[in-house]
Amino acid sequence: VQLQASGGGLVQAGGSLRLSCATSGGAFSGYALAWFRQAPGKEREFVSAIRWSGGNTVYADSVKGRFTISKDTAKNTVYLDMNRLQADDTAVYSCAAGRPIIPAMRSPSMYYYWGPGTLVTVSS
Repeated sequence: VQLQASGGGLVQAGGSLRLSCATSGGAFSGYALAWFRQAPGKEREFVSAIRWSGGNTVYADSVKGRFTISKDTAKNTVYLDMNRLQADDTAVYSCAAGRPIIPAMRSPSMYYYWGPGTLVTVSS
């Protein structure tokens, strides 16, 4: 299984970006795909997750109402639309795949496939 995140860049506060996570090498029925982020000097933080079958979504409180996770099963791709970006959204964003139960979808230990991240920098 391979995951590849893309779409990061430099954006002004209040702006928007769309991140993509292209997947290959596996069938994701029963899996959840998630976005995590890690800012310099900080621990990895859960952002959002979506179940491949059914489409249940979970968001961190810090991004709820600003970020939207979605999937395109035909393209085997998960997206993260980020709006009203703030300086503290600056981080390396990574996508991950795993089979967590719904209550554990926020836990990074539940995900065992990880892709290289993409840097998002929000200037204030």
